[in-house]
Amino acid sequence: MVVSCPGVAALTRGPFGTVATYLPGESVPGVCLRDEEVEIHVAVRYGRPIPEIVAEVREAVGPLSGDRRVDVTVDDVTDTEEAGR
Repeated sequence: MVVSCPGVAALTRGPFGTVATYLPGESVPGVCLRDEEVEIHVAVRYGRPIPEIVAEVREAVGPLSGDRRVDVTVDDVTDTEEAGR
């Protein structure tokens, strides 16, 4: 869902590689669920205004977040699809 937002190149694990949600047998990199917030880390493609991309990510995730605040962090700006991998 987040990576389908225009301008988002990839979800990232954050600057220290620790941002992820752990599920049985797998993890979702770039998304961390907390009691009061959903933390999302992304790499964006160069060319679009970053505030617009962040707003679209918040809008996409908002309906799934319940009462949690959605915080979006841009960790990288790239011109390729391989960002954050």
